[in-house]
Amino acid sequence: MKFLDQAKIYIASGAGGDGSLSFRREKFIEFGGPDGGDGGKGGDVWAVCVDNLNTLIDYRYQQHFKAKKGGHGAGRNRAGANGEDCIIKVPPGTQIFAEDQETLLADLEKPGDRALLARGGNGGFGNAHFKSSTNQAPRRVNPGLPGEELTIWLRLKLIADAGVIGMPNAGKSTFLAASSAAKPKIAAYPFTTLHPNLGVVRVGDVDFVLADIPGLIEGASEGAGIGTRFLGHVERTKVMLHLVDATEEDVATAYRTVRRELKAYGGGLDKKKEIVALSKCDAVDKETLEERFEALKRVAKKKPLVLSAVSGEGVREALFALAREINRAKKEDAAASEAPKESWRP
Repeated sequence: MKFLDQAKIYIASGAGGDGSLSFRREKFIEFGGPDGGDGGKGGDVWAVCVDNLNTLIDYRYQQHFKAKKGGHGAGRNRAGANGEDCIIKVPPGTQIFAEDQETLLADLEKPGDRALLARGGNGGFGNAHFKSSTNQAPRRVNPGLPGEELTIWLRLKLIADAGVIGMPNAGKSTFLAASSAAKPKIAAYPFTTLHPNLGVVRVGDVDFVLADIPGLIEGASEGAGIGTRFLGHVERTKVMLHLVDATEEDVATAYRTVRRELKAYGGGLDKKKEIVALSKCDAVDKETLEERFEALKRVAKKKPLVLSAVSGEGVREALFALAREINRAKKEDAAASEAPKESWRP
């Protein structure tokens, strides 16, 4: 199934039904009077988060979604039926933006979350509604109100606990394949990964979701390579694993390039907790590895991990480091949510 993380769709809620103009006309009933019923309400458009979806591929083939119109009122005080709602099912982590792609309308993070996108029009009043002691035969009715029409953007940001970032061919997909049951495409050429991959990692008694993000190159923030389109998928992660290829002659420049693109993208990615690792350590000799380890340590201002996803060296240590940061972040989030909120006093 093709991965699709962005879609533009058109939605329209249903118009309300018209009120009815009707009078009771029956033999031997002297005072019939008005009996026109009200129109039904138009259907709403809802976005609902479900757990059996992980891509927006459904919205590549269907872009128009309309709720049903409300039924018209009828005689004998019969009200029109309400229009059926339109339900748009989206995967967890979907953000819904207005047509300008900047105004956030809804953020659906977990299954069961719902958002009202377009409200259906109210039904019009029938003439029975306007009956009074001074107006016993009203001929006034209201038409149903129109529904709402708008174009929206659906943007999927994967719900992952940790993300793997780095230059193309830094070993991100190999690391994901070595640490989980995921089977990403692996090859000896740049941009093997064209869309994010997810894998569930188990280390000790901890499970977490790891996302492999397509590689970044210099100028990615301006559209070079695949650009920064997929960086939104690491916005929700609690920690990033930054892999730097040990076979790179200038590991410092490779590290700075990715950090520069993270900062240019924004979204607080450059301030997110980062674990730095020197990958493919088995592909260079010991002396070269030590030299590049020191260079990366200087530029990152922290001691990097050393690993090889092919031989398995250092992989377990990297996973435990990710698990520790994820647990720490979850505890901080739980403490923040349980903290009493200060009440305002005059």
